[in-house]
Amino acid sequence: MLLSLGCRLELECEAPTPVLTLVRPHLGLLPDLQAPERVELNPDRTLEALTDRSGNRWSRMVTPSGITRFHYATTIACADSPDPVEPSAPQCPVQSLPIDTYPFLTASAYCDTPAVMTLAWQQFGGIAPGWPRVQAICDWVHDRIRFDYQAVAPHKTASHTLADGAGVCRDFAHLAITLCRCLNIPARYCTGYLGYTGIPVGEEPVDFSAWFEAFLGDRWYVFDARHNIPRRGRVLIARGRDAGDVPFLLSFGEHQLRHFEVITEEIPAPAAAAAAVGA
Repeated sequence: MLLSLGCRLELECEAPTPVLTLVRPHLGLLPDLQAPERVELNPDRTLEALTDRSGNRWSRMVTPSGITRFHYATTIACADSPDPVEPSAPQCPVQSLPIDTYPFLTASAYCDTPAVMTLAWQQFGGIAPGWPRVQAICDWVHDRIRFDYQAVAPHKTASHTLADGAGVCRDFAHLAITLCRCLNIPARYCTGYLGYTGIPVGEEPVDFSAWFEAFLGDRWYVFDARHNIPRRGRVLIARGRDAGDVPFLLSFGEHQLRHFEVITEEIPAPAAAAAAVGA
């Protein structure tokens, strides 16, 4: 399966402002790119490509005063199968976890584990550890939280989402991650492209998506409390402790986001074959 990916951003800044964008597919997906990555900046200026220790690929620039238009596009090959499901995956004892999983066991800016610790153990402590426990968390979050763009708040923590009973995909992910961490399951936040591939097209425009990965057995597995079904066409951009680590836009000065558009479209089979030949 081939996907056309990209985004268009339009920023307005009163003064020259350092800006980071995080919209390119993750370093681990570079072999899957089927076309050159295209970046257009208007007004034209220097754009640096930087990769952090987690393989997240940032773009850095200094915007001028006024309007800056940023356009990113590429084509990527994805497995035609949905997210893997491994119901027998066990929970790894804390004392046996790889050392690099420990940062994903503790509280972070949006994942306030102390606030939901008692709830986590009361609600899920009696469920078989491993995959069944993580899936139970996803089921519970999916059923309890209402998806609502009007519930967006810039500093909304997991406990705030629980109190509101509503949120967007990042809030679903933060709450599920926080509950996992309370139960000694390493969980990390993921952001990426995930449009309507494989599901009916909805009324809402495509946006960047959020899900999470839980460490079970000896590897990380994808979970998605927002959709709560295995999905096709998931393209990772970045991983972090929570959304604060991996925003799609980070500016070091005041700005207004005047336009925002995300493109995630499956290329139909005949066009995909032609694109593959052209590549």
